[in-house]
Amino acid sequence: MVQSMSMSTLATSRYCGVCGSTCLRRQFGRIKETAIGFRECQFVWNDRRKSLSFATHIDMLKPRNLRVQAGWLFKGGDQSSEASIERSENANEDILMFFFQLNLATRVQYALNVEQYEIAQQLREKLNEVETEVLKQQESRRGSASKSEAQDMAISILRLRADLQNAVQSENYDLAAKLRDEISKLEAESLTTSIRAQAYENAQYAFRLGQKVKHKNFGYRGVICGMDPICCESNSWMETAQVEKLTRGPDQPFYQVLVDVHTDPNLLVAYVPEESLVVPSEPDKDRFDHPYTSFLFFGMDAAGDFIPIKQLREKYNKPRHEVPYDPDNEKSGESS
Repeated sequence: MVQSMSMSTLATSRYCGVCGSTCLRRQFGRIKETAIGFRECQFVWNDRRKSLSFATHIDMLKPRNLRVQAGWLFKGGDQSSEASIERSENANEDILMFFFQLNLATRVQYALNVEQYEIAQQLREKLNEVETEVLKQQESRRGSASKSEAQDMAISILRLRADLQNAVQSENYDLAAKLRDEISKLEAESLTTSIRAQAYENAQYAFRLGQKVKHKNFGYRGVICGMDPICCESNSWMETAQVEKLTRGPDQPFYQVLVDVHTDPNLLVAYVPEESLVVPSEPDKDRFDHPYTSFLFFGMDAAGDFIPIKQLREKYNKPRHEVPYDPDNEKSGESS
């Protein structure tokens, strides 16, 4: 299936998610033939002669096998800008997977509304598979798996110490030496894993979902759409992004940041350390353009920040942010 739509359509077609009811009706005849599998989805956003295209190759029968390709169709700005070192395909894939969940859930509801119960059941089963896999990934990133792994390592260390004691008592010193080295290695790994799990449990963030920020070094405007208590990128990414040169290193919160396309049209999604971000000195109520804001947020609040949808807040277990009441703003509005 290949569908295209304008940004205004994506922003206003809330009821049917992304593709709209017309697209869904066309798809009902194909669902059984394709085992409810999208082979390709393509969305094109046009604004001021600039466009974004991303394709997701998803086999819904195999939710573990996910590949997302994203990139700008236009060539604008400086392609070799220093800000590109913080571009993150992993963060982009995470956002698109979230989008895929939303879209699939909307299709389930639509099928129920038009009384296509068999199709709704099939879609629900596939949605459950995807949600289960995403939950596992989230638990792994947030330290739940790390905590369990640390406990398993502790048990293994106790067993190895018992074997070490037996080896020493039987004067098998070669075996004792090997066991001692293995214990030392496991203790180091267990410490790292425990620190990672504790970081997720005790994480404190300086920024919140939907908040507008500015990059201290590169100057671009961005919006927070995700967060991790520590850097969860690969070693190769951290090397490219020069994370080791950061004052706080990799053990600080990192944020998924949507970058305003007019500021840097080629960056799309950045993975930014907390120390590199700052809140604008004055409320930023200027226009902010990015193709992902329409499905991640409801719109902007009175302070100019974006309001995350319920599903996004639930993903990161964050409460709804209430803008403080300012009587001066109300008075100025009445006078105007």
